[in-house]
Amino acid sequence: MSSQIIPVEPFDYVVFGGTGDLAERKLLPALYHRQLEGQITEPTRIIGASRAALSHEDYRKFAVDALKEHLKADEYKEEEVAKFAARVFYVSVDAKSDQGWDALKKILEEGKERIRAFYLAVGPAIFGDISERIRDHKLITKNTRIVVEKPIGRDLASATELNDTIGKVFREEQIFRIDHYLGKETVQNLMALRFANALYEPLWNSAHIDHVQITVSEAVGLENRAGYYDKAGALRDMVQNHILQLVCFVAMEAPTSMDAEAVRDEKLKVLRALKPITSANVEQVTVRGQYRAGASAGGPVKGYLEELEGGISNTETFVAIKAEVSNWRWAGVPFYIRTGKRLAGRMSEIVITFKQIPHSIFDNNAGRISANQLVIRLQPNEGVKQSLMIKDPGPGGMRLRNVSLDMSFAEAFAVRNADAYERLLFDVIRNNQTLFVRRDEVEAAWKWVDPILKAWEETGQQVQGYTAGTWGPSQSIALIERDGRTWNDAI
Repeated sequence: MSSQIIPVEPFDYVVFGGTGDLAERKLLPALYHRQLEGQITEPTRIIGASRAALSHEDYRKFAVDALKEHLKADEYKEEEVAKFAARVFYVSVDAKSDQGWDALKKILEEGKERIRAFYLAVGPAIFGDISERIRDHKLITKNTRIVVEKPIGRDLASATELNDTIGKVFREEQIFRIDHYLGKETVQNLMALRFANALYEPLWNSAHIDHVQITVSEAVGLENRAGYYDKAGALRDMVQNHILQLVCFVAMEAPTSMDAEAVRDEKLKVLRALKPITSANVEQVTVRGQYRAGASAGGPVKGYLEELEGGISNTETFVAIKAEVSNWRWAGVPFYIRTGKRLAGRMSEIVITFKQIPHSIFDNNAGRISANQLVIRLQPNEGVKQSLMIKDPGPGGMRLRNVSLDMSFAEAFAVRNADAYERLLFDVIRNNQTLFVRRDEVEAAWKWVDPILKAWEETGQQVQGYTAGTWGPSQSIALIERDGRTWNDAI
């Protein structure tokens, strides 16, 4: 089976922060893959922009080196790489002055009829400066879009201010707030599972679902993000954006169509239905953790405070929350969410646990009847797994066994699993906002997160230590097990 590749119109992608880590690891390889698949048409250009004083040839070498480092050996094809390098250009610009902007305008004038996308792979502090200079130098055409990375603020007030700043220059339909989790194949397959199958949607409610678990775990520590992370923490870094978006896709009502606004309208309703967490209940429904020294697959690792070079910090590197969606469909169904660094492995998954059968007709010798589960794995090894109870084959009476119908996307489809950025970068060109976050979604998410941050401060809730390489503090286990449930920890 092969997927259908639909070429897009020629475009100019201007990547601010073009010499940064995101451009090197993700954006340039993603654009190369789309060229390799035949999706890029001529005369498309990729224009790196940053303060570094580089020539076109210097930046082409940077791009080629990035491909060598981040592509698999069989993906690096000399002829395609040379073709890709030929479409790469560079301009040295300063976001806070007019230096270099005339040179950028001159390059863009050569293709002013093309689709034009500005990707802000830079810190949010200069989103406004770049947006205003794009406007002041008259670089906005009828086919212009702007792509902004998280974090969109660190609280509701700063998010609103940032949205206002960008919104003064660009219309909402031109702004693409990217969350790379939404580009993952399995997230979109969640929509297909729910709304293209008569099997699941009639059961997708509180009458049949016992609880939902969402886990996003990382094996790595701070890496090179200590300055940002210690000011953010796991709640701001992961829950406010990635995890709440996953909650939305699980809990949303069926949109009237796959139109971007119809989908985002339903997601917004979920965010607005989240039950508030305040100082009155925060210690009962949230757990904050911080990793200590331990071990990973690569050997011994330092604790968080050691990675901060002996600093003192109450920043959480782990958070678990028992959330509730207060509406008719989900009343009484807990959503257990957790995320953290230096956990037992890298894993992102959604587990839908259905209710137990109301009555067993089998005797005790048949064995324990487990609740059915639907496991949607986002990473690694994207796929979907449905657990069922069956009779164990063979004579000797009725013995029940829990088995899984397991579909790995890599095995089921003879196609390469595209990186999330590949899909999202080209949804920008296609002007498809379905997998991007609307302004009111961002602000609704902060309206739920802000009171949690405030409640932690008011109650003085401290981080609980956990050993690196484990599944987090023991309090997170208690959070779910006091309800008679348990985390799904299989990697």
